[in-house]
Amino acid sequence: MTPQPVVRVRDLTKTYGRTTALHGVSFDLEPGETLGLLGPNGAGKSTTIEILEGHRDRTGGEALVLGTDPRHGGLDWKARIGIVLQTSAEQGTSTVREQVAHMAALYPRSRDVDEVVAAVGLEAQASTRVRALSGGQRRRVDVALGIVGDPELLFLDEPTTGFDPEARRRFWDLIRSLSGDGTSILLTTHYLDEAAQLSDRVAVVTEGRVVAEGRPDEIGSAAARTPLVRWSDAGGRHEERTADPGGLVARLHGAGAELRDLEVVRPSLEDVYLELVAEAATS
Repeated sequence: MTPQPVVRVRDLTKTYGRTTALHGVSFDLEPGETLGLLGPNGAGKSTTIEILEGHRDRTGGEALVLGTDPRHGGLDWKARIGIVLQTSAEQGTSTVREQVAHMAALYPRSRDVDEVVAAVGLEAQASTRVRALSGGQRRRVDVALGIVGDPELLFLDEPTTGFDPEARRRFWDLIRSLSGDGTSILLTTHYLDEAAQLSDRVAVVTEGRVVAEGRPDEIGSAAARTPLVRWSDAGGRHEERTADPGGLVARLHGAGAELRDLEVVRPSLEDVYLELVAEAATS
């Protein structure tokens, strides 16, 4: 039998008085998959996530998380879910290990505390009070708290905001290892390179609608994904979009052109994303 999606969303709507935040959002998250939910501020990402976590009621449509309507999810259901919010871990007097151990005790099935602390790269800081950690280290505590209950599904909301580049890449390695262990992950991020690195698929949400969904290298129009070749010669500066940039460069050289400043620009996920958002704003 085909496994059921970990998250199934169909025609999800949410209104606040006369304001509609979600206009029929639909997507699936498959077992063991990482789905990047992308969109500008106010697009409806946070509203969608809060509905799926059971923290906000929907106005219409269908939402199933681990086979359960989030509105009716009990303690057993919540124990199967890990949540890493945008806000950092509390900065109290407890140590890293104490805080993770306290969270582990709340779950019927939890991971080994010391293994979790090591997995997030805080083994050397296990006896350090959380308030004494750097911002990036506190964020790792957030992740430890989110995964110590051994969740089947992990919600990551802007997980690397404020990270320096080195800390972000270490965090990416951690998320890849969780995904490799079979954890299903729903990720929201404003960093498009992060989404491209971590996501098996992405869904772009803008103005409360999903405007594109698919692998990071397949969303958007064919034109938006077509490489751009730029060069200079005696006639000035030129550029041309082509699906065969190598062939174009070979033809230019074959024609005897003296090329300068030659570059082949392959559109990134960010390029395609910005075009999708711009198109949605004018449609």
